[in-house]
Amino acid sequence: MNKQLVAGLFFCLLPAVAIGAQYDITVDKVQIDTGDFVEEGIGYNGASPGPTLRFKEGEVATINVTNNLDEMTSVHWHGLILPFEQDGVPGISFPGIKPGETFTYEFPIAQAGTYWFHSHSGFQEPNGAYGAIVIEPEDREPFRYDRDYVVQLTDKHPHSGDRIMRNLKTSADYYNRHQQTVGDFIGEAAEQGFFATLKDRLMWGGMRMMKADVEDVQGFTGLINGKGPAQNWTGLFKPGERVRLRFINSSAMTYFDVRIPGLEMTVVQADGNNVQPVTVDEFRIGVAETYDVIVRIKDEKAYTIFAESMGRSGYARGTLAPEEGMEAQVPELREAPLLTMADMAGHMDHQGMDHEAMGHPAMNHEAMDHAAMGQREVADEGMNHEMAGMDHAGMGHSSGNALPTDPFYASGSGLSPVAANGGKFLSYSDLKAQHPLYEERDPTREIELRLTGNMERYEWSINGIKYEHADPIVLQYGERVRFKFVNETMMTHPMHLHGMWSILDVGEGKWNPLKHVISVAPATTVYMETEVDAPGEWAFHCHLSYHAAAGMFRKIVVEGGPEQRGGNS
Repeated sequence: MNKQLVAGLFFCLLPAVAIGAQYDITVDKVQIDTGDFVEEGIGYNGASPGPTLRFKEGEVATINVTNNLDEMTSVHWHGLILPFEQDGVPGISFPGIKPGETFTYEFPIAQAGTYWFHSHSGFQEPNGAYGAIVIEPEDREPFRYDRDYVVQLTDKHPHSGDRIMRNLKTSADYYNRHQQTVGDFIGEAAEQGFFATLKDRLMWGGMRMMKADVEDVQGFTGLINGKGPAQNWTGLFKPGERVRLRFINSSAMTYFDVRIPGLEMTVVQADGNNVQPVTVDEFRIGVAETYDVIVRIKDEKAYTIFAESMGRSGYARGTLAPEEGMEAQVPELREAPLLTMADMAGHMDHQGMDHEAMGHPAMNHEAMDHAAMGQREVADEGMNHEMAGMDHAGMGHSSGNALPTDPFYASGSGLSPVAANGGKFLSYSDLKAQHPLYEERDPTREIELRLTGNMERYEWSINGIKYEHADPIVLQYGERVRFKFVNETMMTHPMHLHGMWSILDVGEGKWNPLKHVISVAPATTVYMETEVDAPGEWAFHCHLSYHAAAGMFRKIVVEGGPEQRGGNS
């Protein structure tokens, strides 16, 4: 090959190098077949889930999104660090994509790992508008594997998102299939005595709550990569291989407890970031979180991937097998958990976690700049303080006999996870960054965010104020902010900050893990810190679809910093 030909080829290739990866995505109405039911939904390129987008760290992504719907749409690149105009949140980042319009997203790929994308318009995401993102690192991975699979979980419901929201607003327990019955009352009365049982029921009734308020929306079919349990998504392997499984929870409302009976899982990434490997038997994946695990499979037999909902009302199931068609035993659903009075303690005690025991420094609350939080005066209008009937002695957290097994759950919580085989269950406390991205430094201020709501009226808010009535939270470029989440509700909330990393405080200083979603269990207080390094306007919300839509949502404005480039079209 002569020099002129080589030079010609080089210049022909140069534009491709500069452009990087390019995708064309259409947003379409699709038919979603779960094996239990077929329902019209929304997908990408004619399918739900959409295509897996693959990039390499350091290149530039160009993604043309064409809206074939008769309504506005958007695509949000969940967990990606990018200019705010490319974040894809209508009303905050950009206006949205009109019917018939093509919008071109273009942004640098500044990270590696497993992420996902989804619509941020209405309830298009619960209706099927989501897909996976896999980004290869510039350098070698710090762990070895022979093959990898995306395992994208979701909770497809036969009702559309709009219909579910209407039903929840009409009756918050519309989809609760685990409500306690007269038979349960009779059974408990036989064990605990009539008056003790009656007192318990009156107490919960006085709080307008139910012990079974673990999942808002039941009756779904769990899917793995778009396939229901009967359709059995299967990933193939050869005995002796290390298989990387990229778990993504794209559910609207469902936390999953994931296990593969017969195999240990080594967690190597959380929310796309490398963590010091930890081997577990089971882990809980909150809505919108991702976990990458590696399993080493020695035997030539099938293994079931079993993702059981936290409320035990449904499951997703897949298989790892050396050949197509092989199956392993599918476990039975475990007994549904019930909330305890410990899970209600957040209404009364904002110190649900023992932070001193976790090595967290005490905060100087007198130094807190409440005025700078960008919050209005707390109205508490959505809170339910009708707690007069509470039996504090019965909360289970005051006796000292029930020490927490996991500091990220209230002592005595009915939601405390336990591995099915009695082995190791992953805790946030196990997550330690492999290579800290940020230097450790003291936060410049603390912002307290109380997660509030009223289950009976199906109202969700932050600091008692719904999104439509709230002022933005204003941050200054260059500061390091410590967020304090105080969960005063009976529900678990996966809080998602767009555009900047959430440094979860697990008491490990600079080794605290980076995440994009922080799950906050009932009656707990959880801290995260954020290096404010991304100017612009960002969304910050609970990632449970119907909680965000009901008001547990905020805009964050980052002032100062380098000038941003203009928008796209």
